[in-house]
Amino acid sequence: MGYMGGVERRNKILEILREAAVPVSASKLAEQFEVTRQVIVGDVALLRASNQDIIATPRGYTMFVPVSGRYIGKIACLHSRLDTAKELNVIISHGGEVLDVNVSHPYYGDLSGPLNLSTSEDVDRFMEEFNMGEQVLLSELTGGVHLHTISCKNKAQFDKIEKELEKLGFLYKD
Repeated sequence: MGYMGGVERRNKILEILREAAVPVSASKLAEQFEVTRQVIVGDVALLRASNQDIIATPRGYTMFVPVSGRYIGKIACLHSRLDTAKELNVIISHGGEVLDVNVSHPYYGDLSGPLNLSTSEDVDRFMEEFNMGEQVLLSELTGGVHLHTISCKNKAQFDKIEKELEKLGFLYKD
């Protein structure tokens, strides 16, 4: 792509992310702009600091686009690491999209990680990437207790997801 300054590159990154139908990895952007992956990570940090709604997902960067007309709800869950894929697939199979995971850490306060999982393939890829290394799930920092923000068609669909998770014993109850 030839040399370009940081401002121009960041504007192009925004353009690419706004037009992309799927998340774009930092490595792919680095290759396209002929810079290192770390330069792209820095560019995205600067863009986010300037209030650009960029979300980092396990699959790459994407722009946050609020979906109007969808029900957004939170569910408190508790389960072991081994049940993570099962929990996520229950949500997906009942029409939900898992937007994020949130835990309340005793020292750091609320910690959140974007997930944006909407298909079983997304869940498989997330679990594959996660199991490749020695990463720790956010829920492991709080004994398995965590929240998910879920987007779905309507409240009835959300209630069905909640009921299915309850059947499996995945809902956190006081």
